[in-house]
Amino acid sequence: MAATLPTTKFGVPFTNWSFSLNPGPFNMKEHVLITIFANAGNGSVYAVNIITAVKAFYHRKMTASVAFLLSLTTQMLGYGWAGLFRKYLVDSPYMWWPTNLVQVSLFRTLHEEEKRPKGGLTRMQFFLVVLVCSFTYYTIPGYLFPSISMFSIACWFWKDSVTAQQIGSGVSGLGIGSFGFDWLTVTGFLSSPLASPAFAIFNTMAGFILMVYIITPIMYWTNVYNAKRFPIISSNVYTSDGQHYNVTRIMNQKTFTIDLQAYNSYSVLNVTTFFAMCYGIGFATLTATLSHVALFNGKSIWKLWRQSRQQADDDSADVYTRIMKRNYPVVPQWWFVSVLVVVLGLSLWACEGFGKQLQLPYWGLLLACAVALVFTLPIGVITATTNQTPGLNIITEMIIGYLYPGRPLANVSFKTYGYISMTQALSFLQDFKLGHYMKIPPKSMFYVQEDRQPSLLLHQHPS
Repeated sequence: MAATLPTTKFGVPFTNWSFSLNPGPFNMKEHVLITIFANAGNGSVYAVNIITAVKAFYHRKMTASVAFLLSLTTQMLGYGWAGLFRKYLVDSPYMWWPTNLVQVSLFRTLHEEEKRPKGGLTRMQFFLVVLVCSFTYYTIPGYLFPSISMFSIACWFWKDSVTAQQIGSGVSGLGIGSFGFDWLTVTGFLSSPLASPAFAIFNTMAGFILMVYIITPIMYWTNVYNAKRFPIISSNVYTSDGQHYNVTRIMNQKTFTIDLQAYNSYSVLNVTTFFAMCYGIGFATLTATLSHVALFNGKSIWKLWRQSRQQADDDSADVYTRIMKRNYPVVPQWWFVSVLVVVLGLSLWACEGFGKQLQLPYWGLLLACAVALVFTLPIGVITATTNQTPGLNIITEMIIGYLYPGRPLANVSFKTYGYISMTQALSFLQDFKLGHYMKIPPKSMFYVQEDRQPSLLLHQHPS
């Protein structure tokens, strides 16, 4: 486009403003900003799951205004307190965000000129070779032979054996002896292992082996809590006799709350031992995150906090921070605070207005924000150093379920405001760190990130 669009400047009538469709050569910084903005269409709005569940599973309606406000505010709420942690998660040289290094390498490959070494390839040539090979190979698991995406030796040899399915299936079993020949299978849950440090990969692998290959089989085949009555691995809920749980049978359709009398006459809710262990480990992960960050990063966080309070000079900052502060003005803190106040006001309106369709009272929303705010820094430290992100989805469900029980929409709304706002805050901080590496003006990053959230909503059309 830079080679073909006209460079003519067009004036805006009755003003001194003018613009050009081609203000100059296309450069790497523009490419970074375009990529960040385009990523809006690559993601999804978590709150759409709530809107869909209300219609598909509970057979109720949610007005368009509430659905829009819920989607918008949950995506942008975390942006407000992302600004509070820039000093610790962006400016700090210890927070290196592994995924960003991959993107930095790719942008440099696409834009920097390089002389081809004798008998070797330039980075661009190597990138094109990998791109063509990857595209060609994906036609096999993606179109010609999809079954190799999860190839199980045990299931192929003993296809009629229930035990073989439990041991070898990668979908509903332990996955022992299963292989994935599809890169999307490898990156489907924990993203690309190529971007994670080795110690984080081995830590995850050790936890997986302990949980899936040792604890789960022992609990299942010793029939702990009648485990054999249910599948060995499943996230579904069941009745006491092993049938799928019909949630609508225990709901009061008028008040959209749980009917305890119907619940007691129907069945208590059961989950698999594997799913119960996942919840337990999820709670342990969050407490371990707090203690780990306090022990290993507490001193550096305290030092950065004192420096921010004392307005320390740039001598204590790393080279990237000094370059950025010397060449570009920082985003004022009140910009983030203003976004937080506006979005929080819209969130309160969505919860308390429109007939309280979300069932979440104002204090529930404020509590969800408090939970997200408390965990953003410690989880951000873990993400920025290991490329692993513990989630708040489990603990938020438990908190609101204990304080405000029997209301399904209140539960999922609380979870979304707490969990997704923290996730979005980390996403914004990660983009700021990418801009830090690529020397992007912070205000330009702010504008792009602010504009991309409404555009993301346009890609989500729950029917």
